[in-house]
Amino acid sequence: MSNNYSPTYQKNKVLDKKIYILGVHPLHNPKHLFEVYQPLVDYLNENLKDITIQLEASRNYDSFNEKLSLRHFAFALPNPYQTLKSLDYGYKIFGKMADDEKFKGIIIVRKDSNIIDFKDLKDKKISYPASTALAATMLPQYFLYENGIDINKDLKNIYVGSQESAIMSVYLKATDLGATWTQPWEIFKKDRPNIANELKVLWETKSLPNNGLVARNDVPEELINRIGNLLFNMHLDSKGMLILKKINLTHFEKANSETYDEVKNFINKFEKDIRVIK
Repeated sequence: MSNNYSPTYQKNKVLDKKIYILGVHPLHNPKHLFEVYQPLVDYLNENLKDITIQLEASRNYDSFNEKLSLRHFAFALPNPYQTLKSLDYGYKIFGKMADDEKFKGIIIVRKDSNIIDFKDLKDKKISYPASTALAATMLPQYFLYENGIDINKDLKNIYVGSQESAIMSVYLKATDLGATWTQPWEIFKKDRPNIANELKVLWETKSLPNNGLVARNDVPEELINRIGNLLFNMHLDSKGMLILKKINLTHFEKANSETYDEVKNFINKFEKDIRVIK
């Protein structure tokens, strides 16, 4: 060995980054959800050098709800009903998706359907993504109730697991109608225009506050603030704008539990007039 040899040392020890799981409720099937939301997670990770955010999809609403109740996610993007439920599991609401006017349900039929009016719905089959989907299930069911339909007697309600399945069930004539909401419908039209062209929106519901951003109560407040600042300002740079466009969203915004008081009131009415949510 040469007498001139001297060992070298790393100045800083490389530590494994702490991983925080971000769960997004089943807006899309898992494959499509990763296509839409992984760029958002990449954007966060590029700006968070000391930790790693890991996106996790769920195969259906029941799976997502269970993970949320078990506090599996450090961060989550639940629908407004799930956002309120997350408070029971020790989560904090720190933000939400903007564009509340888009958070409304739609009811679609095939263009060759003979369903025109509410009187045509007797004994018809209608597909929904899940019983706990707010915009895509509860808002349409309450809309039909307000227009004289007894949801529990006049219709055959079929819960098919995802937004795409609710739409495809109508296209394939497995159901006569399908309920979804504006965001997945807009994305579906872009991704599958030939199929979407065979369908039409028959009715729209009122809107409610959009999907929430929640953090588990053991996540450091400083990290929640950093992630919040990144999300709330990403529409101000060109890369962030492109990511938001893919999500079909203009921006994220700050929120707290009071933001969802209107949702809480709607849920109370829904359970009183329609069914208990489970």
